[in-house]
Amino acid sequence: MADTGENSALFPVFILSIIALPLVPYTILKILRATSKKEKSIHCDCSVCSRSGKYHESIFRRISKFSTCSNFTVLLLWVIVVFLVYSIKQSSREIEAFDPFSILGLEPGVSESVIKKAYRRLSIQYHPDKNPDPAANKYFVEYISKAYQALTDPVSRENFEKYGHPDGRQGFQMGIALPQFMLDFNGASSGILLIWILGGFVLLPMAFGVVYLSRASKYGGSYIRRETLATYFELVKPSLAPSKIMDVFIKAAEFMDIPVRRADDEPLQELFKLVKSELNLDGKNARQEQAKFWKQHPAIVKAELLIQAHLLRKADTFSSNLQQDYKHVLQLTPRLLEGLIKMATVPRTAKGHGWLRPAIGTVELSQCIIQAVPLSARKAGSGSSDGVASLLQLPHFSDAVITKIAKKVRTLQNLQDMTLQERAELLSDVAGLSATEVQDVEKVLELMPRATIEVTCETEGEEGIQEGDIVTVQAWVALRRANGLIKALPHAPYYPFSKGENFWFLLADANSNDVWFSESIKFMDEAAAITTASAITEAKMEASGANMEEIAAAVKDAVAKVKSGCRLVLGKIQAPQAGTYNLNSHLMCDTWIGCDTKTNLKLKILKRIRAGSRGGHVAEGVQEENDVEDEDDIEEDEEGDQSEYSEDEDEDEDEDEDDEADKKNNTNIKGFANGSARRKGRK
Repeated sequence: MADTGENSALFPVFILSIIALPLVPYTILKILRATSKKEKSIHCDCSVCSRSGKYHESIFRRISKFSTCSNFTVLLLWVIVVFLVYSIKQSSREIEAFDPFSILGLEPGVSESVIKKAYRRLSIQYHPDKNPDPAANKYFVEYISKAYQALTDPVSRENFEKYGHPDGRQGFQMGIALPQFMLDFNGASSGILLIWILGGFVLLPMAFGVVYLSRASKYGGSYIRRETLATYFELVKPSLAPSKIMDVFIKAAEFMDIPVRRADDEPLQELFKLVKSELNLDGKNARQEQAKFWKQHPAIVKAELLIQAHLLRKADTFSSNLQQDYKHVLQLTPRLLEGLIKMATVPRTAKGHGWLRPAIGTVELSQCIIQAVPLSARKAGSGSSDGVASLLQLPHFSDAVITKIAKKVRTLQNLQDMTLQERAELLSDVAGLSATEVQDVEKVLELMPRATIEVTCETEGEEGIQEGDIVTVQAWVALRRANGLIKALPHAPYYPFSKGENFWFLLADANSNDVWFSESIKFMDEAAAITTASAITEAKMEASGANMEEIAAAVKDAVAKVKSGCRLVLGKIQAPQAGTYNLNSHLMCDTWIGCDTKTNLKLKILKRIRAGSRGGHVAEGVQEENDVEDEDDIEEDEEGDQSEYSEDEDEDEDEDEDDEADKKNNTNIKGFANGSARRKGRK
């Protein structure tokens, strides 16, 4: 075994190795990620968004971005590495190889007389009789005397010349690179090492694991508390009206952490008076409803009042404490709404379907929160299913401006269909907007997304769809903007945080209120979309028996489509019982109002005549007609859909009435199965 001094000297090397192994690759990865982010997020540059200041990075914001816990930890570890390297360099002399010539200050090969002269000179300097310093005595005994003996004694000199050591061949030495205090405690070395190993490599990781698992057990997907997801799952009902989505949304457990202060009582009372009309508490039992509202948990009451005030764009009236709570609530909102959508579309029915109406209502609530538009503005009117909400999201538009242009513009589509000159004349001459304000409106209109959907439903390797088949749903979603951009942040000056566009694809049956398939689509991550489209296309072509050249060409086409602004969605559903199903393909954006797209897809399920169940019940029968509809059946969607917000005054509608309302809202577009249903989004 190596001596304890040598073990202690090697301890910094051991620690340096343990730290450097993960630190170096992690640092390289962080640098590569930072340098790869060359493309900045393109956001709205209208004057309203510029004044909001959320896209302007001050020096303090840049410092705060850099001063993250991860970056601080990496920096601290590198400081430790530098210190260890310096410590190792300083102590390197202690573990240098034994060289008697260098110790005596001589050149190799000198005569014995020269060696004796050097020894006498050093003896005068370090001999205990001449120098009482203990360090000098130790150096004389361990180095000078040993070096003199190695060079004057014939056997020692021969051993040194042959083996590099005056004592001859040295055996292989093993040691533990740990300091002495870890190996010896009050003279008792047995068991100390075992204790350190047990504590450092067993107990400490277990403690970290217990803490991590205890925290992770509280959260589900998208960092949402499991308690919140369970509450949403319980409260979401199939006939949940859009105006009632807010009542479910605010029940999140995350909102319970909002501090409740006595100093906020009076400001919250003022807020209540301000947003009272939006709370739907003005019915026949107004007093009872108001009393019921205030009996809720104080944090829940505060959260709803803050959100309603945000929808009315009254956040600038908040006190400093309320401003802090307000930002905390809105920061939680996107992921909570995403969790609520998932709880609405999670399989609920016996057929494994989710519910359409609460899913649509949740996306519409998200649109209103991001654009700071009250839910009451979505009530059907002026020939638009979104009411005036889609116009209120435009910069410098107010109820007064909308009233002035009502004769010529009743919907957002009317405004988009105008020529640039017609729009400029209307907004400047009739609405009274300045040239700069008109330019702001044009910038936002150019930034609005327009979507196209191509949906196909087919049983792979088969001509028709029979009951029990596993049906592949494939949708190509293309995004276009008037300004030519694909990836961009929406115009949302009143939402205090940066929020990217998120689209929800819903394949649903409006008649039964069932969601057959749902998927979230993001256009910001092109690399991930290319990987997904390539893998799906390659797997599909291989299953069809294509050769390598055909597969490569198909993958190349898929990648080109993704780069041009398309995203591929793929899912599997099980074909229900035989019959004709009029499905709707919804593409809804969670940030823009009036940019949603919907198509109809007529799907015919035939009785089973093929062998095998394919996961479903085998039914004997004869195929009477093909399940592919002609493209001539595809008709254009009609304007004038009625929003469900117009029916919110009757809060006690039963499920049958809700389903009937959904039927009235359906468009008349028809698609086809084993083909494609395609529709362009609103311009």
